[in-house]
Amino acid sequence: MKKPERILAEKLLQISAIKLQPQNPFVWASGWNSPIYTDNRRILSYPDIRNFIKVEFARVILEHFPDVEVIAGVATGAIAIGAIVADILGLPYVYVRATPKDHGLENLIEGNLKPGKKVVVIEDLVSTGGSSLKTVEILQTYGGEVIGMTCLFNYQFPMAVKRFHEANINLVALCNYSTMLEVAEETSYLSPSEADQLREWREDPADWVPASMKE
Repeated sequence: MKKPERILAEKLLQISAIKLQPQNPFVWASGWNSPIYTDNRRILSYPDIRNFIKVEFARVILEHFPDVEVIAGVATGAIAIGAIVADILGLPYVYVRATPKDHGLENLIEGNLKPGKKVVVIEDLVSTGGSSLKTVEILQTYGGEVIGMTCLFNYQFPMAVKRFHEANINLVALCNYSTMLEVAEETSYLSPSEADQLREWREDPADWVPASMKE
């Protein structure tokens, strides 16, 4: 029987929520060359996959964070998925902006977060961990007790592992880079040499140079 993380990796690759192009890399906003691009918003258009992910998030949260009282989604990628997970769990829901709204109440947190409540954060994607942990800090500033974070996909960058450890935040991912890479190689999305390039990139994404640019 396949593990849920492997099933999810297959689904994300099938709908191109994860795109792999080691020979023709993407350029991230950070300026990094990247053999992978992740767009988890695509899952919203596939009801079967969306429901699978909703149930998996709920299962993981109840297993790892049974004391949860509030679900918080991270804007903008996790707003929708956070809402449907909160719904299946029957819990209050808020979402957190990266910057205050530029009009009206200028809210950073949308919804009603009562101080002292135990919060689990839902992210769609964790890369370096910086923006995810900024969300944690905002929730803590407004009185929330963040007891953990879940995400749909984790790149497993060493810098992110270090940041989450230092912040004492338990991060649980439904799917991660290592599992995705194994599935991509087994299902011929990647050749062995291409898979090696993706492994090299994950270890040093800022300075990675694709093989096609070394020739």
